[in-house]
Amino acid sequence: MSWLDKHIHLMGVGGAGMSALARLLYARRVRVSGDDRADSPALRALQAEGIPVVVGHDPRHLEGVDILVPSSAIAKDEPELVEARRRGIPVWHRGDLIGALMQDNVGIAVAGTHGKSTTAGMIATILTDAGLAPSFVIGATPQPLGVNARWGVGEAFVVEADEYDHTFLHFQPRVAVVTNVEYDHPDTFADLNATLDAFAMFVRSVPKDGVVITCADDAGCVAMLKRAGVSAPVVDYGIQGGLWRASNLRANPLGGVDFSFTGAGIRGEVSGACSLRVPGEHNVLNALAALVAADACGVPMGEAVKSLGGYRGAGRRFELKGEARGVRIFDDYAHHPTEIKATLRGARQRYPLGNIWAIWQPHTYSRTAALLDAFAEAFDDADHVIVLPIYAARERQEDFGFIANALNPIEIARKIRHRDARNAASFGDALGMLLSQVKGGDVVITLSAGDGNQVGERLLEMLRR
Repeated sequence: MSWLDKHIHLMGVGGAGMSALARLLYARRVRVSGDDRADSPALRALQAEGIPVVVGHDPRHLEGVDILVPSSAIAKDEPELVEARRRGIPVWHRGDLIGALMQDNVGIAVAGTHGKSTTAGMIATILTDAGLAPSFVIGATPQPLGVNARWGVGEAFVVEADEYDHTFLHFQPRVAVVTNVEYDHPDTFADLNATLDAFAMFVRSVPKDGVVITCADDAGCVAMLKRAGVSAPVVDYGIQGGLWRASNLRANPLGGVDFSFTGAGIRGEVSGACSLRVPGEHNVLNALAALVAADACGVPMGEAVKSLGGYRGAGRRFELKGEARGVRIFDDYAHHPTEIKATLRGARQRYPLGNIWAIWQPHTYSRTAALLDAFAEAFDDADHVIVLPIYAARERQEDFGFIANALNPIEIARKIRHRDARNAASFGDALGMLLSQVKGGDVVITLSAGDGNQVGERLLEMLRR
């Protein structure tokens, strides 16, 4: 019996990546079910699509299940997972499932410490607009596509290749994109060397007839290639260097950025100009990576450029949630110092005279402790910073003892090198500060990979009253 004929149950199905997998399995007519610890819009969306998912983890959900796939956020001692192992139900890593889904396709895997959701979304959008009907699974929802996963009839399969828990090492892509490599996920990687080794293993899996696409401007990508010993050809891109190069960057009236580019395409030299609706130098690099991947897939450059011109971003990636009383409210998934810097720099580019509020929810005790000095330097482009309590995600406060107690909003705000860094003991406290001080023309950005976006949503709701 093929694995496609079995009942697959997903734990943590409300997460961005897991909900995408549920949609792909359902589209392939696999018997799929799932559960998550709390209700959410993502869970309700899956239910509305006809996918049987429920709130709460419970061993009773294992009845009739042939394969269990837990998300990386599921604790090892979760009773449902423990019971599955006791019963001998095969437990697959989510990377195993993605690898199985893309097995008979041309895999295009987009990795990197930052920018992989946006770059994967851009590539999937280009291939879709070009009529290639790709399959894709992405950790965010590209606005032009409207979904974070789709099963297509074409041969291309675009996947966001997450390094956490070494997920991307379960793939064997034909095209591998690495946007950048920095130290992150201290609960998976001991240090930068361990991170570089994992990315090197990832690109080493690309066959000789494939291609590895990396950023020439990124020191981590350069260091990774030196230790990787890849057999596939390497195509690099950048602003400062690379076979493909962007130049003449300038803000445009769309709130994004225009740039010119040249490159060594598969059919010879290419050049052109591109106009993006998303701001920031980081998005120029993301777009350039997408153009290189599109060229590798045979998409005419004119079509790829036109498609990028219509790309309006992805969910929780500098996403405009709304405007009320002249206050614009954005949400961004930034949870690493480099991501916060890039997001705020892009916001400053779009609103050079705006009064920018950065509402930051630190993500996990381990990351906050390991990168606190870098976080302290990340908020220069904001006018005001409000620090929320840490979102623990998969971690437990009691496992970190004194460190967890020291990582409270008051102490974290004191560490930030900024003229106006404040702390909030709760979402309500942050909301009170904002309601009493924001005014027309202000820009509020929630920076969170957890539930900190609720502050912006509540603010928008109250300003609209």
